[in-house]
Amino acid sequence: MKSILVTGCAGFIGSNFVPYFLEEHPEYHIVNLDLLTYAGNLANLKEVEGNERYTFVQGDICDRQLLENLFNRYDFIGVIHFAAESHVDNSIKNPGVFVQTNVNGTFTLIDVAYKYWMEKPFLFKTGYEESRFHHISTDEVYGTLGETGLFTEATPYAPNSPYSASKAGSDMIVRSYYHTYGMNTVITNCSNNYGPKQHNEKLIPTIIRKAINGENIPIYGDGKNIRDWLYVLDHCKGIDLVYHAGNVGEVYNIGGRNERNNNYIADKVCEILDELRPKATGSYKDQISYVEDRAGHDKRYAIDATKIETELGWKADESFETGIVKTIKWYLNQVT
Repeated sequence: MKSILVTGCAGFIGSNFVPYFLEEHPEYHIVNLDLLTYAGNLANLKEVEGNERYTFVQGDICDRQLLENLFNRYDFIGVIHFAAESHVDNSIKNPGVFVQTNVNGTFTLIDVAYKYWMEKPFLFKTGYEESRFHHISTDEVYGTLGETGLFTEATPYAPNSPYSASKAGSDMIVRSYYHTYGMNTVITNCSNNYGPKQHNEKLIPTIIRKAINGENIPIYGDGKNIRDWLYVLDHCKGIDLVYHAGNVGEVYNIGGRNERNNNYIADKVCEILDELRPKATGSYKDQISYVEDRAGHDKRYAIDATKIETELGWKADESFETGIVKTIKWYLNQVT
């Protein structure tokens, strides 16, 4: 049995990843280290609670002693690092927390892994030659796009929010441990995820919740901000693939090729809700309202996923129009 440390799995993406990974790989034992901040919810992992190949540990990735104890106890041969503060609005209000978790936490985690797996730069300890550190990042590190063009792995970093800046910092730390110490690292930068278990503060869950509660559905600015939307299970499959087959030291962008603006997202969610749970009168679209735009709100993100598609054979199975129906049905089941 191979043990890997997977951080932040009580959050959205991690809690979708763990059940998928355990089912796909019976040879692995997952230890989930999560601080259980407001964004973490163990209820997201009820389906694996009794799995003998899954262990939950509550703790902070900034706690070096805890990390060293976990490495010594479970003898990890890999790390998949999801744990991060990720809500842009919160980063604008309290940026220090984002620097602490995303930058300092990532440094502490990869430094502990380096010292556990390696004798010195470019020399692995016997038995740890294949040990890998997989860092999960975001397309927001690349900044914003105009009306055309796509983010590639070669796009220069230009983060515009404290959140994206902290993620860019963490990416650079992981990159440095590959180039300076010869660690086996990979980084994946994903586009906007959506799907089951996403925190209520995010756009799509907010639209669904506000709609069925009869409240105004808030859309920033003019609603024309564009994102590339990636169904969370497609992302999990991409992470699994890069962890096992990605080339050492490489970066892979994972995107759904589903560019949609916020107006389209709100309209589409309301259309589906009108069909699945119609109001007594009118449409959910009547509840859409526009609010003051977010500070530093990037206009457009879009990922070129050619590298992972051509080199590793990954592709997104869901279009936005198929994935959003699955997502809405999941949320409706939570409130019935």
